[in-house]
Amino acid sequence: MIRATLAAVSLVFATLASAETKVPTSQVEIQLGFAPLVKEAAPAVVNIYAKRVVETRQSPFQGDPFFQNLFRDFGTTRPQVQNSLGSGVILSGEGIVVSNYHVVGMATDIRVVLNDRREFAARVLLGDQQSDLAILQLIDAPKDMPHLTLRDSDTVDVGELVLAIGNPFGVGQTVSSGIVSGLARSGTAAGAGQGYFLQTDAPINPGNSGGALIDVNGDLIGINTRILTRSGGSNGIGFAIPTNLVAQFVAQAKAGNDSFQRPWAGASGQPVDADMAESLGMDRPGGIVISSLHEASPLRDAGLAPGDVILAVDGQPVNTGSEMIFRMSVAGLGSEADLTVLQKGRAQIVTVSLTAPPEIPARETITTGRRSAIPEVTLSNINPAVIASSRLPLGAEGVVIEDPGPSGARAGLRAGDILRAVNGEETPDTKSAQRALRNAGSRITLAIERGGQQILMRFRL
Repeated sequence: MIRATLAAVSLVFATLASAETKVPTSQVEIQLGFAPLVKEAAPAVVNIYAKRVVETRQSPFQGDPFFQNLFRDFGTTRPQVQNSLGSGVILSGEGIVVSNYHVVGMATDIRVVLNDRREFAARVLLGDQQSDLAILQLIDAPKDMPHLTLRDSDTVDVGELVLAIGNPFGVGQTVSSGIVSGLARSGTAAGAGQGYFLQTDAPINPGNSGGALIDVNGDLIGINTRILTRSGGSNGIGFAIPTNLVAQFVAQAKAGNDSFQRPWAGASGQPVDADMAESLGMDRPGGIVISSLHEASPLRDAGLAPGDVILAVDGQPVNTGSEMIFRMSVAGLGSEADLTVLQKGRAQIVTVSLTAPPEIPARETITTGRRSAIPEVTLSNINPAVIASSRLPLGAEGVVIEDPGPSGARAGLRAGDILRAVNGEETPDTKSAQRALRNAGSRITLAIERGGQQILMRFRL
């Protein structure tokens, strides 16, 4: 599958745009504005309508300023249909569409509407909440759908003219213009997605999510995903997911993956600031200093150690963990990345194999039954794959609660809690945790670890 993924990546990047950036060269071109460009690109940007069924709790105390908080878990749950509106971009003649995960994630019904008013049903091929990306396939669509060409997002420069195309507030397809305001933005916007973004001042509003950010050649450089705002409206600070990551998503979707597999670093670190740079003998701040490595980390296998500074991945500077993971994800599983590393005051190139986090020991996921003191709790043994998916501390061990279930949630448990003991009995693995919960009786004391804090929870059934 890895070879198929790499082949698909090559196929995607074989279509990347090679034309140079252009600017208006005559009065006629200035008067035309972006009209010819919009006519060419707009047919490939679609509106997406998604429905999902969620369980909502109906409480007789709803709206009461005192009792609604006291009895927040009291009442009956009822299914409720939620509708979401967003945008998407067609990437191939066969009807492959990219959008945001928060637009189509967990949807039971997805309708895609083109700007010529044709409608198609769609299904999610691959979705990833962490990156806030989803790849869709139009159902029963013709084989000659209008589509945009991906441009290598590493060639994008600050100051380039761009257009954002989407469906803000459901008013219909809308085009806004601006420039690329910044590169390598990470951890600066509110929302579900995490990682590395292009920043633009082209107005982006609710409904633009999943829409296109294109350059003056009509090539796609990013997928609009979110904004930085205090009012809920556009303040001229919008973020787009670069096309290099989108290309990897398309490749993995075509390879048959239903979830995105990103390489695992197995490392934790922090950006190098001015004081740290001076202590490390660096002439300027930059890079990420490694603070710890998992024993199974591919970086450790390549000879890296705590205290080393990672300056670049495949020649691209990295200054945050999000940037490093982005660069590794773009390179893809099964390949290798060249890391520029400062070791003992000397800069050198270290080649690292890009692999998925190992499933060792086996996660042995279980869900407690009706006879358990807390039924319907999903537990897994912690391994590197679980650490990555649940975002646990690098050195975490034992048993993690992947889903507390209805009973566990009412008891105060959360996904990501590490279960240490039940009534004083240690729970080093899922089998011992299941046994301890089954024999717990009516009085229960749970020792859990949450966010590095030790918590004791006592309750009576």
